[in-house]
Amino acid sequence: MAIAYRDRGVVGIGLGGLEAQFPPEPYAPAFALARDGGIASVPHAGEVAGVESIRGALDALNADRIRHGIRAVEDPGMVRELADRRTVLDVCPISNLRTGAVASLAEHPLPRLVDSGVLCSLSTDDPAMFETDLGTEYETAASLGLPARGFYEAGLEGALCDEHTRAELRHIAEAYEWE
Repeated sequence: MAIAYRDRGVVGIGLGGLEAQFPPEPYAPAFALARDGGIASVPHAGEVAGVESIRGALDALNADRIRHGIRAVEDPGMVRELADRRTVLDVCPISNLRTGAVASLAEHPLPRLVDSGVLCSLSTDDPAMFETDLGTEYETAASLGLPARGFYEAGLEGALCDEHTRAELRHIAEAYEWE
């Protein structure tokens, strides 16, 4: 279905749910089919299941971006690999707190990931479920000492769009008055 609606703006196929009970590997054929049809791979991984979930997303699903990925900090080699690959992690601090993936915002691994060179954007995961919005996520990141522009630039680098749209988004960033 994703391939059939590609001309209507479908750009990626995701994978969500209970990571520990549903690892990425069994979904590899569906993701390969989507990739062959020009659809990007953007699975959830590494929020609660750990580094093995991220490894599965990278190797079995050929992830272009990873939703969450915060457990990468448990393996310095994985952190280096994500930084070297320039794989964007779409990090959701409020969701991570509300699901118990992190015990507190003060302990959130986002600053360590950014300091290690991992490209991180901010996302809301499920705004209604976690009672958050993108503004709140940016405020949370700022409270951790992380400036907004870096998240925008990371998101732009991993954006699943054409070069014309990417150039327009760059122009918006250049015109914006970042704090």
